[in-house]
Amino acid sequence: MTIRNLLFIVATCAFLPLVAQQSTQFKIVKQLPITSVKDQNRSGTCWAYATLGYFESEILRRTGKTYDLCEMFAVSKDYMDCATHYVRMHGYSQISEGGSCDDVLEVIRQHGICPENAMPAPGSLTGDSLANFKVFFPELERTVRGIVKEGAKEPTPQWKESVQSLIEMYVGRCPDNFTYEGKTYTPRSFADQLGLDFDDYVSLTSFTHHPFNKWFIIEAPYKWRLKPSYNIPIDQLMDVLDKAIDQGYAVAWGGDVSGDFSRTGLAMLPDGVVPTQQMRQEQFDDWRFTYDHVMLIYGRAIDEQGKPYYMVKNSWGKSGMYQGTWYMSRDYMTLNTTYLFLNRHALPKNLQEALNPHPFR
Repeated sequence: MTIRNLLFIVATCAFLPLVAQQSTQFKIVKQLPITSVKDQNRSGTCWAYATLGYFESEILRRTGKTYDLCEMFAVSKDYMDCATHYVRMHGYSQISEGGSCDDVLEVIRQHGICPENAMPAPGSLTGDSLANFKVFFPELERTVRGIVKEGAKEPTPQWKESVQSLIEMYVGRCPDNFTYEGKTYTPRSFADQLGLDFDDYVSLTSFTHHPFNKWFIIEAPYKWRLKPSYNIPIDQLMDVLDKAIDQGYAVAWGGDVSGDFSRTGLAMLPDGVVPTQQMRQEQFDDWRFTYDHVMLIYGRAIDEQGKPYYMVKNSWGKSGMYQGTWYMSRDYMTLNTTYLFLNRHALPKNLQEALNPHPFR
């Protein structure tokens, strides 16, 4: 297998289970309630599963209610938004299965959301009960790229209808309205009653090629919406993460799983590796560090030697040694985090004040 093919598999969050031989025992320091572990199957939609899982945790924290929000609704709307952006950019943009937490946030703001049972099962029209984009996405990519032909003076006619039809054929049609617990909703009215303020959510990052304490757009292929993150030193970012969890706030995580990320439920750096701000920047600039996965951080733990770890909900089904949870060491998190996505009320007061006004809100 070539390096290019290997990176493609990782970047689209694909997963092949490995059998664990022996599990490490952990002592839980803090564990927040989460909804059930989901399976993105053969699709590069970790960003949808992780971010909706994050919002489900936020609803649990705020209201105590359990929701199962529909990932394929977010995927459908986001891919259409992405295609529209691509055409408006005359093809100078990204078409890929990958995405970010900002995608789901913007989908909910613009289009709303629905519960899982309000849409057909992913891929049900092609006989698969789980999301399988092996055929779907290459076809979508070819279709969208074909809209912006070399030398064309305008996009092909009715291109939106053809793209929408293709998405619906594989992903299912998003409902205009539906009934949930005896009440009728539109996706917009359903989102409005979830008990969340979608202006509360921010993205934080830590790189030295932009000044600290400023907003900037992370230069990552899957962040096509060009939404900014607030840049702070890595020690401060990790302190924000710890304090958020201790205060009862889960955190969505975007980062790198192409290196020392075990497929059996553990993620840790080799002995002797001490992550630094400089090391993060060097790995980002020479492409050793990639933004290729999104998950949900919902707790803190320590191993038998007292080494700190985070409890992370993945979207590969109940795989690995811990039934879908990954234990990620603090050192691994420090080195491999691209951004944290969280509620601004979880931040220290001085940082909350520094974030205002938020650009592009």
